[in-house]
Amino acid sequence: NALKGDLGRSYRSNDTVTDEILSRFPATIELAFAAMLIGTAIGLIAGIIAGVRRDSFFDYSSTLGALLGISIPTFWLGMILIIVFGVELRWLPISGRVNPRLGADPSAPFLVINSALHGNWVVFQDSLKHLILPALTLAGWPAAITARMTRAAMIETMDQDYIRTARSKGLQESRVVRRHALRNAFIPVVTVVGLELGGLLGGAVVTETVFSWPGVGKLASDAILARDYQ
Repeated sequence: NALKGDLGRSYRSNDTVTDEILSRFPATIELAFAAMLIGTAIGLIAGIIAGVRRDSFFDYSSTLGALLGISIPTFWLGMILIIVFGVELRWLPISGRVNPRLGADPSAPFLVINSALHGNWVVFQDSLKHLILPALTLAGWPAAITARMTRAAMIETMDQDYIRTARSKGLQESRVVRRHALRNAFIPVVTVVGLELGGLLGGAVVTETVFSWPGVGKLASDAILARDYQ
């Protein structure tokens, strides 16, 4: 009977499978871009401060945090966030993409953006709350990579001759960092951030499974468990 079920599923047309994948893909893209924004913001802020205040307490703390961000498994970080913010504090929902009581389609493309554009603020707030925990979980790795890369680029840039020249002119340290150091330090960082997007799309499989996020990763996980090879 199991073999017959597998053969029956294999007879589905390629168009049906493709439509099923494409219907889930916008949810994965939404999650990946949200994680990219969060991870890039956290990584840039931590890396800039660590690079400017080298060998300080914040520098050591940022380095330790980046090491933990790279080392912690995604599924473990997701479960910790669920326990803390979902079960204990009850601040955020722990699964799904939107509350089913609101009548919104959880597989709708770009639900957060579309609900905001259509003025459906109830669905927008609820879908945004559902997005926070999965995005934070997926953002751990890119935040750590971005922080380490930004710190290294800032340290290298702050030792350049034009930085010492700008300081000798009497410019404020904040202006030296903002107008001279950051522009040159961002060149390698932007390259790394662009490469991380592909990794986020692939790493979303574990995150979507933990949070029951209806994306391509959850579809692949369900297909493996159901032996839906096609």
